[in-house]
Amino acid sequence: MARVTNLPPRGADGPEDPSDPHGTGPRAESSGSGDTTAPRGHGLRRDIDLLEALASDEAQNAGGLGVVRLAQLVGREKTQVSRALKALAAAGIVERDPDTLEYRLGWRLFSLVARTSQNRLVRMAEPVMHALSADVEETSHLCVLSDREVLTLLSVSGHSFRVHGWEGRGVPAWQTSAGRVLLADATPDELYVRFGTTSTPPIPELWALIQKASRQGYARVSEEFEAGLVGVSAPVRDFRGRVVAAINISAPKSRLGDRLDQAGRTTAKAAARVSALLGWEPRHTPFPRARLT
Repeated sequence: MARVTNLPPRGADGPEDPSDPHGTGPRAESSGSGDTTAPRGHGLRRDIDLLEALASDEAQNAGGLGVVRLAQLVGREKTQVSRALKALAAAGIVERDPDTLEYRLGWRLFSLVARTSQNRLVRMAEPVMHALSADVEETSHLCVLSDREVLTLLSVSGHSFRVHGWEGRGVPAWQTSAGRVLLADATPDELYVRFGTTSTPPIPELWALIQKASRQGYARVSEEFEAGLVGVSAPVRDFRGRVVAAINISAPKSRLGDRLDQAGRTTAKAAARVSALLGWEPRHTPFPRARLT
């Protein structure tokens, strides 16, 4: 990851309008040189500074950075940085950790980068997925959680049959095996906040399915998302142990149904390899988990 170096000092691009944190409004004309046109794109440069800070080694090692530290790195006022981050978060370019309140690069940005296979998660996962797809002779998918949906970043085929059009497509998290492993870190309260009290299946049932997947190391579905389609998914963890992605195998039930658990165990091993490449070292003692009340 790039380090944040030689960032412009606060005020290097002129005063920032508090009501226009991205600098998209008109700029004052310069004086003294006869140049009456102000350079444009100040807001974009400032946003890029924030994204570079969030892509720095410091941010990656810490799992995110707070507003105060980001303001220090980019040389801007804390309130200005806060407003800019909120706008970027609303667009999905960055995301805020609900526990630490720190910011990190968002999955919308990653999904754009993933199309050129440049981000670290995709680079680490793709060769493992090729081996997995060749092993089980089925299509594998790299998925992430986006609000209530599972978003596919990458699909790798290992068979003449291929599921088309999955990359960049979102599907309801509760209907898929990938969703159940991607929600492994969620507490019951967080599930209620995310899905409400009218989710299908109900939150207690969804919680039980998530817990079952966590115990066996993979989740499985049989025709729950689409008639005739079965699938398994296993979690990919980052260096902190948090689930950041899922590797999924989906195929027609007529071909994969009889070996679904075998595919689940094989997928779990592949996901563990990607997790190791991302710096995850499994702990011998599990974290205490919240109970559904």
